[in-house]
Amino acid sequence: MIYSDFDPKPVFRSYKRLIGDGEVGGKARGLAFAFNAIEGSSLASCVELPDINFVLTTEGFSEFVSDNGIEELLRESLAGNEENSDEDFAHAFYEKITSAFQRGTIRTSLIDDLQKAMETIGDLPLAIRSSSILEDSKKLSFAGKYSTRFSANIGSLEERTLMLTDSIKEVWASLYNPAARAYRKKHGLTDSDESMSVVIQPVIGKAHDSMYYPEIAGTAFSKVYRRPSTRIRKEDGVMRFCFGLGTRTVDRLKASICYLSHPMLRPQGNLPGDIALTSQSEFDYIDRHSGQLMTGQLSDHLPFILREHKLASAFVEIYADNLLYWAGSDQMKHGRPIFSFSTLPGRHPRFFALVKELCAFLEESMGMPADMEFTYDTEKQKLTLLQLRPLASYEEMARVSIPEVSEDRIILRGNRMVSNGRLENIHHLVYVDPDLYGKDATFFEVAREIGRINHKLSGTNYILVGPGRWGSTNPKLGVPVRYNEICHCGCLIEVGIIASDYTPELSYGTHFFLDLDVDGTLYLPVFDGMKGNVFNRDWLGSNFYETKRHPAVRHYTGNFSVLLDGENEIGVVISNDTASR
Repeated sequence: MIYSDFDPKPVFRSYKRLIGDGEVGGKARGLAFAFNAIEGSSLASCVELPDINFVLTTEGFSEFVSDNGIEELLRESLAGNEENSDEDFAHAFYEKITSAFQRGTIRTSLIDDLQKAMETIGDLPLAIRSSSILEDSKKLSFAGKYSTRFSANIGSLEERTLMLTDSIKEVWASLYNPAARAYRKKHGLTDSDESMSVVIQPVIGKAHDSMYYPEIAGTAFSKVYRRPSTRIRKEDGVMRFCFGLGTRTVDRLKASICYLSHPMLRPQGNLPGDIALTSQSEFDYIDRHSGQLMTGQLSDHLPFILREHKLASAFVEIYADNLLYWAGSDQMKHGRPIFSFSTLPGRHPRFFALVKELCAFLEESMGMPADMEFTYDTEKQKLTLLQLRPLASYEEMARVSIPEVSEDRIILRGNRMVSNGRLENIHHLVYVDPDLYGKDATFFEVAREIGRINHKLSGTNYILVGPGRWGSTNPKLGVPVRYNEICHCGCLIEVGIIASDYTPELSYGTHFFLDLDVDGTLYLPVFDGMKGNVFNRDWLGSNFYETKRHPAVRHYTGNFSVLLDGENEIGVVISNDTASR
């Protein structure tokens, strides 16, 4: 059974989980393949898939588009793009088409089929996931480009069905969001090449009073291409996980990273301050009373979590006085609780061994590296596989030698998570000043301005530098850009400013890093003040730059080189100009 030749439709049809006669898309294909591979294997006793997975095929999407005049809007978009193809137009178009989907009507026959599906599912919270025909392919993952919607699934059958249809419309409309369209364009595809199927599955977790969530959720790659140390074996894979819903593992928020060959090794280091700075302190859940997706503060729920989760002391600690304390200690009164997961590898090694074994099994079954999403219950010691797709390949460049240059020409230097790479004769460097970013609530104005510059610099392989985590959904961790707003940059640099809680994320295991791999974008984290790192504020302050709409954004022109020596873990950005501009 080879993944590239696998037909998923018979699996869903045999269990009467198929709605429509169209295609089922990449996400559904991965689920069906995983089901066939695991069933009857040695892993079947400890790895399961959601009991219910309904698939609404592309037929429903095509009928909706045709019935509600969406095709005319798309023709208007193509005409408008020829005259005004900037980011502002792209976002305005998406708002327009989203409104059209929300107003549109779904055929009565399809609503009847969905209502029957809801009768089978019952009142469990639901995840409504995109499963487009291009998604999760061997070459392009489209990871994070389309929507997943959560429904608390409460109320009467009619109310629950309405919640479902509203969520389906949002997922359908996400096919036309600016990030997805930019991703298709960058890889030579158009809107007409794509269509949307939808997977409807229960959210795996438990009810804890009114809160519903899994204990642990995560992503895992069977290969790890970007490594912080040569001790890490590429073949053993990497895992990124969090407490609660898995939204924090894919959106560049704070979560835990584990290299499956060395579960105790932390990429951020083992000092208590470093652990506290990068550890999760919030968690996501579904509120069964309000019906909303919510974020809870660990500090507000610590007694509750210690009571509800028997192994909580293995993943919760108190940070105080630059030390880490047991979660039930007296330090609770003045310290800060964090999900450190410090003793989880030692107290629950089965979890880490199972993920490693499953990664290897799925890679062998697929005939290619695997990328999966899962939940895990420490009491039952059971893993539930939520998604499976091919892992986008990453080809490391040849070794790069860094010549000796004067210190005043080195704009940036980092010595962690460096892969081989080279960019030379680059004429544009775009910089977000960490001293000005975040001084007010204009985070998203900065992101939109970066998008406008990105559009103008298409084809230049420009260098993009900013504080913290590019693309985080929490703007206090970094500039909340979308893929379409940074897709033309050739090297992305994240500057860590510890005093401001801006920390690069040394975690290969997110949608963000998948895009870097597929697009061949170089990446360099730089830690201001850390030994071996350079953040040359003098150069940035003394050389000429063009100011933009937001004062935090600067545009430098000149001649720059990016040289990344993965063998010696050194990366630099150099100015090749002989004199200040």
